[in-house]
Amino acid sequence: MSAEAADREAATSSRPCTPPQTCWFEFLLEESLLEKHLRKPCPDPAPVQLIVQFLEQASKPSVNEQNQVQPPPDNKRNRILKLLALKVAAHLKWDLDILEKSLSVPVLNMLLNELLCISKVPPGTKHVDMDLATLPPTTAMAILLYNRWAIRTIVQSSFPVKQAKPGPPQLSVMNQMQQEKELTENILKVLKEQASDSILVLEAALKLDKDLYVHTMRTLDLLAMEPGMVNGETESSTAGLKIRTEEMQCQVCYDLGAAYFQQGSTNAAVYENAREKFFRTKELITEIGSLSLHCTIDEKRLAGYCQACDVLVPSSDSTSQQLTPYSQVHICLRSGNYQDVVKIFIEDNLTFSLPVQFRQSVLRELFQKAQQGNEALDEICFKVCACNTVRDILEGRTISVQFNQLFLRPNKEKIDFLLEVCSRSINLEKASDSLKGNMAAFLKNVCLGLEDLQYVFMISSHELFITLLKDEERKLLVDQMRKRSPRVNLCIKPVTSFYDIPASASVNIGQLEHQLILSVDPWRIRQILIELHGMTSERQFWTVSNKWEVPSVYSGVILGIKDNLTRDLVYILLAKGLHCSTVKDFSHAKQLFAACLELVTEFSPKLRQVMLNEMLLLDIHTHEAGTGQSGERPPSDLISRVRGYLEMRLPDIPLRQVIAEECVAFMLNWRENEYLTLQVPAFLLQSNPYVKLGQLLAATCKELPGPKESRRTAKDLWEVVVQICSVSSQHKRGNDGRVSLIKQRESTLGIMYRSELLSFIKKLREPLVLTIILSLFVKLHNVREDIVNDITAEHISIWPSSIPNLQSVDFEAVAITVKELVRYALSISPNNHSWLIIQADIYFATNQYSAALHYYLQAGAVCSDFFNKAVPPDVYTDQVIKRMIKCCSLLNCHTQVAILCQFLREIDYKTAFKSLQEQNSHDAMDSYYDYIWDVTILEYLTYLHHKRGETDKRQIAEKEHEASLLDWRQVILHFQLIHSW
Repeated sequence: MSAEAADREAATSSRPCTPPQTCWFEFLLEESLLEKHLRKPCPDPAPVQLIVQFLEQASKPSVNEQNQVQPPPDNKRNRILKLLALKVAAHLKWDLDILEKSLSVPVLNMLLNELLCISKVPPGTKHVDMDLATLPPTTAMAILLYNRWAIRTIVQSSFPVKQAKPGPPQLSVMNQMQQEKELTENILKVLKEQASDSILVLEAALKLDKDLYVHTMRTLDLLAMEPGMVNGETESSTAGLKIRTEEMQCQVCYDLGAAYFQQGSTNAAVYENAREKFFRTKELITEIGSLSLHCTIDEKRLAGYCQACDVLVPSSDSTSQQLTPYSQVHICLRSGNYQDVVKIFIEDNLTFSLPVQFRQSVLRELFQKAQQGNEALDEICFKVCACNTVRDILEGRTISVQFNQLFLRPNKEKIDFLLEVCSRSINLEKASDSLKGNMAAFLKNVCLGLEDLQYVFMISSHELFITLLKDEERKLLVDQMRKRSPRVNLCIKPVTSFYDIPASASVNIGQLEHQLILSVDPWRIRQILIELHGMTSERQFWTVSNKWEVPSVYSGVILGIKDNLTRDLVYILLAKGLHCSTVKDFSHAKQLFAACLELVTEFSPKLRQVMLNEMLLLDIHTHEAGTGQSGERPPSDLISRVRGYLEMRLPDIPLRQVIAEECVAFMLNWRENEYLTLQVPAFLLQSNPYVKLGQLLAATCKELPGPKESRRTAKDLWEVVVQICSVSSQHKRGNDGRVSLIKQRESTLGIMYRSELLSFIKKLREPLVLTIILSLFVKLHNVREDIVNDITAEHISIWPSSIPNLQSVDFEAVAITVKELVRYALSISPNNHSWLIIQADIYFATNQYSAALHYYLQAGAVCSDFFNKAVPPDVYTDQVIKRMIKCCSLLNCHTQVAILCQFLREIDYKTAFKSLQEQNSHDAMDSYYDYIWDVTILEYLTYLHHKRGETDKRQIAEKEHEASLLDWRQVILHFQLIHSW
């Protein structure tokens, strides 16, 4: 072996080897390995990578013997993997800042849902309906973590993000990214629908006055053990990581403030809530100090929020002395008091409290207003620019371009003001030598740039100039001025040549891209794209913003356009139009769609039809959000266009499902039942599931007055909905020989999925159609074998009374759907007594008696002018009264039970007497005796109080009894009229 080879071998053998990375399955094999791994200074893989690996393995679908994809099995391996992921998050102390930064939305959603599951949060129960004060501390904290993450994710998704430059195209990677994007969008859609509930949950958390606990690795291990091995420690024990009330409230206030601030863009009144929450956060941070381990607030960002809120919602008791300079500037700009802005900027040159970027943005805003024709602002622009320039030179920055342009033609007023700003911007007694040197150099350079010696004399004879420059420096400056050649124009030539240098291409492209993102003017968008394509031909400008989204059925056609400029323009006009329609900016959406239609008409009949379809959808939304809300029927032209779309049979035209959905909902909402039942072409019923569903709904509504005739169409509608709510099942023989039943999520035999049906129903507003759908789902809910308390609804008798195969229906999904539909229906018409009774029955069936009684009373109130008239007997049936009696009984309101017993067709004396015997009543007891008119109950009350020796209460009962005996018929009529429900 040569000497060189020996040296190489020695060097290689002495080099330390990189330790192998620990694989995820090793943590399954050795229980203690996870804690050892996480205690390392730099564990590889990192904690967040472990969470991703554990959850990815736990959520992998399985494939059965028939090669069918099955949901992930709920076996011991997957449960341990989910527990390991939770333990890693517990090691990170459930810090959402760390988790959100490193985990995608789907992964973090799965992690927090597992936390809710292990924390004993009942599945399917809305968090807003749960009382946090009565829950175990770890359960309440899990609910808070989930809802904090929900509103933080919504806020974060509203920020524009520039897309990363795509690498080499790889089909598998692109498919994976597309799937993750679609999953993220679906999760965000759900989170946004539940945003109001999440905010209510967090608001309720601020009222808690107890410390909470969050799961640690130890408590998670305890929960994973068998019940007998926990050694007495329970879910509500203090075994977890303690979170003080102040820490929890501080974090919740900050997250709520950010959510309210984001909502303020569409509802300015919400800024007041944001201001309250942010300032409360500041107070709590002061109380907590630096000892907090759980509360991590970005105090710089919080300060920015507070300043913004001060501007948007100035406090009513604030004076100009109490306001920050930032707030004062905004108030002055809103009121047009620009001279005060100059004063504030001069004062800030001493304190340096305003950020330089903010001062520059104010100047840009003033320049923009001046360019729009406000010539009075030219002087203000110079003054603000001069203030900013003095601030720049004091901090050692170069003189700005704008100042040199504005000072190109100096005059006496400009020089006087500049000297005033310089004098008031420096305290010569306290200023450092560097500040004085910077100011002196600036004044010297100004003098050297002046052509007129009169102006030079104004500066050189000023007190500040004389103080800052020594005699020798002043003499040297005068000599330099005299030696200048009179033939050289020192003022104009250097400055002009300097400004003739163009900015870099990347800066110009960036500025134009920024304008492209902000603009909604079709003509301006076209001009910007022409300029951009003139600068570079390598960029795809439709990818500038990740908020520009075009449905996938359109993107293939648009991206197939060969001309790059046309492709970018069509894509951006359509994307911006869709965005404007989403945020209900219909006027701009119409302009963008019209421009896009004009453009594509020239070269693509396919895209022309696409734009006509989108403009139809826009017109539907415009009508529904405008005159349609007041009940005004749509114009006949719009109805004709909707019919034309439904009957369209053009081949190869990309169609969005939502347009067909909206068109059918539109026809149902405006009672075009004649068309849907008789005039719809037969091919549509076969090809379009929404038309089929609309036709069945319209036919059922149309034939409803005659129950016998309506049963045929009602049965057809029933079978369609039952099929949608069914699950496919199959038998599988396990290793032990037993046959088990495996259920898939949803059957594919229905005309649409349940989520699509629910989405369609939430576009309906016609009361009769909603009543029919509610009635159908209520009946389907009641068919269930294990149902204890039926839910009542109108027209429930028109539906079949049984289902041949009960096991095929997903009744849990049906129950959830009923709740969702009632909630939506009441948001459309809160005073519909039939829907209120359904909501009350749902709460009654789920043992939420207080809420049930609330809705029973509300149903009576809305149909009796708040109980000034008698409640119709078809609203307060005996069944409803009996359920109200049970609610009052279980709420320990026993006197109210006795009163309600009088409203039954046959008074239930047994229940009334039993309730009056109860002494532990949570209502006003004898104060309610005025509302008892039945003589028998009054006699029993008199006897009962006499037996107990309750003289005062007996006298009250006797007084009511005597009044009844005087004229019992008149008294009964009197009490029934006044004290009726």
